[in-house]
Amino acid sequence: MFTPRFASSLGFASRVQAPRPSRPAAPRNPISCRAQPQRCHSTRSRPKINRSQGSFSRNVKILFKAHPYSMAGATIAIGFGVFCVGYINWWYKNYIIDGFKAFPEPVAKQLRKALYYTNMSLEPKNAIKYYKEALRVADEMGMDPFSDEYLGIKISVCVLLERVHAYDKAIGVYEIMRDDCGKWMEQLGDLERNIGKRTRVLRRMVEISVKIADLYNGEYVLQPDKAEESLVYAVEIILKEQMRRQKEGVRPGEEVWLSDEEMGGTFETLANHYESTNKHHLAAPLFLQAIALSIPATCHTAILMNNLSISLAQQNPQSEPGQPIITRSQQIENARAWATKSLEICAKISPPERTEECDIGCVVATHNLGEFAEMDGNIQEARRRYEEARSLASAIGFKEGEAQSEERLAKIIGNTEIINKA
Repeated sequence: MFTPRFASSLGFASRVQAPRPSRPAAPRNPISCRAQPQRCHSTRSRPKINRSQGSFSRNVKILFKAHPYSMAGATIAIGFGVFCVGYINWWYKNYIIDGFKAFPEPVAKQLRKALYYTNMSLEPKNAIKYYKEALRVADEMGMDPFSDEYLGIKISVCVLLERVHAYDKAIGVYEIMRDDCGKWMEQLGDLERNIGKRTRVLRRMVEISVKIADLYNGEYVLQPDKAEESLVYAVEIILKEQMRRQKEGVRPGEEVWLSDEEMGGTFETLANHYESTNKHHLAAPLFLQAIALSIPATCHTAILMNNLSISLAQQNPQSEPGQPIITRSQQIENARAWATKSLEICAKISPPERTEECDIGCVVATHNLGEFAEMDGNIQEARRRYEEARSLASAIGFKEGEAQSEERLAKIIGNTEIINKA
């Protein structure tokens, strides 16, 4: 196909030039005649070169050589822009879309506005307005007022109030939630159709009560009596439900109750509160309950045993009708036994289960054993324990424990010198 087209073009050229007078044609060189179609052939058969192919990377290299700092800055800016776009898309999907899947869209719409004025642009009045609107829409759509989603909206209101230091109002909202749950339990909690829901509501009552106590104990409220009342209420709910389950068993359809760790944490919170108010005789049984629920033993179990030993050592023996009288020396011996048990627990735990709590527990237990020896009048044993506790505290960087042991040592040494001089 190439040859005829080439030939026809030559023929056309000869016809156009024929009428013109010309000099006699020079003899044609056969070599050049043969070479011409070869040149034409090579020109026509050569593929078209796309000058853009392979030029981008070459141009980038040229630009980097010519403007290294500008190109580096531009590359970083482009990379940062791509990262921001990706992160915004990820954040929008996970927090704006997926975070509200449990809510109907009309409720979710109001919650997004409320969270914007809570987290992005803190405007409490607007946030409260949209939280209330979300609750109103939820009521209109028939959402269960005791579901986790519905109560979660109210808890978000409390979190906002805490954030703006309106602690009294936050406590008020929590108490209304707890009272509403209590009224539902009295009226509808025993119905067969509410077996699963009953467990969930009880669980919420315990959690809310502990939170109320935490706020009452806070530095901005400082009402320990009301904190104690709320913690006692939570512990009573746990004990009553545990007794019911032991007696009746777990009924079909009941939802998951509090774990042993959660129940033990509630007992420990009330016990620590009693310790802070010098009600050691009330704290000891609660620490014992928390230890019983701490299975298998962990580093925190050792801390609980230390706390129990302190409670026992600080109690004043009281005689009760029909009960044997416990002497002071017996109480100290019981305290020593629990402190020793704490050291044994710490010694058995190895990494990765062993945490900083174990190291601190060893220091505290050793120091406590020194105090118990001092109570018994065994000064040599007390001094040995204090020195050991100081050494352990120094090794792990526990400054508070080191300072306390040094203080007790200084007191013992000072008293010994006074006695020797006398």
